[in-house]
Parts: sequence; C-alpha cells; structure tokens
Amino acid sequence: MEHNISLITTIAAGLGLALIFGFIAEKLRLPALVGYLLAGIFLSPATPGFVADIEIASQLSEIGVMLLMFGVGLHFSIDDLLSVKRIALPGAVVQMSLATLLGMGVASWWGWSIGEGLIFGLALSCASTVVLLKALETRGILDTMNGKIAVGWLVVEDLATVLVLVLMPPLAGMLGGNAQATDMPLWQTIGITLLQVSAFIALMLVAGRRIMPWLLWHVAKTGSRELFTLSVIVAAIGIAYGATALFNVSFALGAFFAGMVMRESEFSHRAAEESLPFRDAFAVLFFVAVGMLFDPGVLVEEPLHVLAVVGIIIIGKSLAAMALVLTFRYPLNTALTVSASLAQIGEFSFILAGLGLALGILPSEGLSLVLAGALISIALNPLVFASIAPVSKWLLNRSATARRLNTRVDPYAELPMSTERKYLEGQVVLVGFGRVGRRIADALKERGIPYVVAEQNREIVENLRKKNIPAVSGDASDPVVLVQAHIAQAAMLVVATPDSINVRQMVDTARTLNPQIEIVLRTHNEDESVLLRKENLGTVFYGEEELARGMTNHVMQRFAPKSAA
Repeated sequence: MEHNISLITTIAAGLGLALIFGFIAEKLRLPALVGYLLAGIFLSPATPGFVADIEIASQLSEIGVMLLMFGVGLHFSIDDLLSVKRIALPGAVVQMSLATLLGMGVASWWGWSIGEGLIFGLALSCASTVVLLKALETRGILDTMNGKIAVGWLVVEDLATVLVLVLMPPLAGMLGGNAQATDMPLWQTIGITLLQVSAFIALMLVAGRRIMPWLLWHVAKTGSRELFTLSVIVAAIGIAYGATALFNVSFALGAFFAGMVMRESEFSHRAAEESLPFRDAFAVLFFVAVGMLFDPGVLVEEPLHVLAVVGIIIIGKSLAAMALVLTFRYPLNTALTVSASLAQIGEFSFILAGLGLALGILPSEGLSLVLAGALISIALNPLVFASIAPVSKWLLNRSATARRLNTRVDPYAELPMSTERKYLEGQVVLVGFGRVGRRIADALKERGIPYVVAEQNREIVENLRKKNIPAVSGDASDPVVLVQAHIAQAAMLVVATPDSINVRQMVDTARTLNPQIEIVLRTHNEDESVLLRKENLGTVFYGEEELARGMTNHVMQRFAPKSAA
C-alpha cells in the first residue's frame, strides 16, 4: 500500500538540514537563523537536488509564525510598552516612515510602481523581534533600559506592520494588485476591518486577561505537566486561529495577544518554558519555509539592487534611529544600541512580502531582494552589535560633539534646586525603580528615611518628581549620575537592578567619592553573587537564596519548641 508522506518528508528534511546548517552557522559565530534560511534554499526549486513540498512547508510556517509571536507576547507586557511609549511610539513610526521612503525611492529608480515600492519599503522598515531578543539575551542586556527601549520600539513596529497586513487586502486594487471582490466602498471595507481588529484587542485585554490566568490555574491544579503544556499550545494556536476566523485578524496578531495576556498569569514563566521546544521547532520550519521561496540567482543577476537593500537596512535605518533617539535626549550608548537592534529584518518582512506577492502587489524579484537583505543583515548583525563599544569609545575620544551628546543638558538629569536639604545628606541612593526598587522605596518612605532614585527611564523619573520624590535620570554607571544624586553625602548605595556588567563601575564611583558609604547589591545569578562577595563589593542579596532563607525561618518558627508556661 502506497502512502503519501510528503508531510513527514518535508519535516524530516527541513529539520535535518536546519540542524546541519544551523550548527555550521553557530561554529562560524553567526546566528543559527542564517543556517535555517540556507537549509530552506537547499530544499527550494531554485537549487538542484531534493525539493520539499512548498505547500506543506508554508502551512507549517504559519504555525511557526503563531508560536514565534506568542513567545514575543510572553516576553513583553503592555506595562513594559507603556514605560517606553514616549520614545518607542514616535521613534518607531518615524523610523518606519523614513525607511519606507528610502525603499520607495530605490524602487522608483528601478522603474517599479508606487504600490510595489510602498510594500517593498515597508518590508525593509520592520526589524525582527525574534533576532533582537536572541541578540539581547546573548549579551545580557534584555532587562536593561536600553534593551527595553529596543524591544518596545520593535513591538510598535510589529503592531504597525500587523495593521499594514490587515489593510493590504482591501487596498490591493488601489496599489495595483488583485482587487477584492466586494460591493462595499473602500472606506467602508477599511472601517469594518479596523473595527474588527479593535474588537479583538478589546476582548483580549478585558476578557483574556482574566480568563487565561484562571484557566492556567485550574489546569495546573490537576498536576499534569502534559495538560499544562497542551493548554499553552492550544491557547497560542487556538486564539490565533479564532482571531482569524471570527475577527479577520492575522495569525500573528492573535498569537501575540495570546502571549501578552498569558503573561498576566503567575504561570507565565512556566508557560514560556513549556512551550519553548514547540516554539523553537516550528520557528525553525518557518525560517526553512522562507528560505525555500528565495531565488539565489538574484545575488548574481542584481548585485547592485541587493547592495542598495542592505544599505537601507544596515545604514539607512540605523542612522535614522540613532538621530531619533538622540533627539529624545537619550545617551549615545542608547542610540547606538537601538540603531544596532534595527540593522536587520526578519519574520514580519517575510510575512509582509509574501502577502504582497500573493496579492499581486510585489514582484517576485522584490521577495527575493527582501530575503537576500534579511540573510545578509542577520548574518552581519552580531558584528554590528559588537561594534557598539569600540565605536562609542572612538567617538567619545575623538569628537567633542559626541561628548556633548552623551552629557548634554537634560532637565531630568539634575536634581532641582528646590530639593530639600534632607535628601542631599545622609540619604539612600536607590539605583533602579523596578519591582524591587519600588518595594524598597515604599519601606524607606514608611520609616521616614530620605532617598534619591537614580533611574534610566526618564518617564519614571518624571512621574516620581510629580510625586515630589527626588530622582535623577541616567545610567548610574556614569559618575555624573551618582554625583547628581549626591553620592558623596549619602549613607548608603542600594543597587536594586541585577546589572552585573556595570555594578563594579557604580561601586568604584561611590567609594571614590564616599569611602565610608555602605553598599547593598542585588543579583539573580548564583555565580555572580559568589564573585561579588569575593570582591567585597558590598552586601549581596541573591533572590533564590533570600527566598530559601525566608521559607526556612518560617518553617523553623513553626516547629520551634514552645517555652514552658
């Protein structure tokens, strides 16, 4: 009996070659993602040898898109996005607009229509959140202010791209593609589409944030790991499918909001851990499927076109982002980090270009150029990130303008002259105002102990000052920030952020200006806590260690022998 096993063949060939090429890419210090795309190219009709089933691969890639965006949602909450909204929202919109105009400009030079140039430019304007998350995690800066700004910026880009994906089908005819068969006027079609998206988002934010944590809680109570994993996968894929079937919303947006509302649950970390193997496997198949659409001939036939695309992605977008971040009065290091984060394109570019091709708006050459730009920019992105430190050092040493940009006047970088004297002598300098920092601040306030907050997020500093809490904006590893917090007269420095990279600089500055100061440090890494204690940098608190100590004390008190009456 003959069986049709194209699904099994496609999965086996795709994952097998992805493993081989991904391993080679990692050995060459390139992202494994480059290897996955190369695996797809080898399985495509454009190269000799075995050709996988493109139809099946495209369906598997849809699942990959769902799980990828679900993972993005799990990593970033609405509160995180709101904390950087003043730079991420306008920055992403302006940067996408400039990159789109650059793409339209070169497309017009090549003789493409306005519609083709618009979709092409949009595909070049949105960076890969997946690539960025991996890059930030590798460098240990995902939870820093720079990391939050970069991720927030890309989440805004993702949301803007999702809106473009929603509007592309009704606008296809106007852009020169295949018009939808409908009797409704265009404005009505767009209005209904936006209402459907709004209804879905409202439903997820209102009902989803309550139902998802409740559901996970009851599933977890069964004690079955299999059921919990299944519930997470069903939530990701089920909500993504329901969003498309009921609200005509893309799989990507549905899965993204599924992850974001699941983050509200106390089981969010476990959900991320349980779904990780599925997410990684289908993400690999997604990138393999994308590689299967690539025509390597474009590298030989249109080398100048490829060079122009790479220039827009790595140089054009980066310079635009750097200028925008500096305009918002953030330090040069933040500007360089954000610009490096945007110097690549990925999954949403593929999705957008693929839809443009399906709707007849984008020529096949456009998709190949987008894929070529993605391959090259992703491969070069580690080098771009690695160049941040030497470029920053070179600019600060050689350019007076760079030094001014790095230390320019910021209304929130200095304490107001009206700050009471009690906050400037014998105070606690509290570095970081996240979850831990806020609890420490509340305890200090209850006991009437004066404190000054040093925080990188300017919006948090602004809100603190509205509450008459003294705070300065900036990176506490910069001596200027600690000087503004009057570290020389402080009684204690409390570093409430687990910043293992810059903590030594903070301690050195504090002890140089105030040799008698007491220092309290936080870390969430056991090895780091051992090193910090060996170096005698201060009193070190390690999260799990303190949790175990607190639980042990509670248990011991419960079983302590009762004193005789």
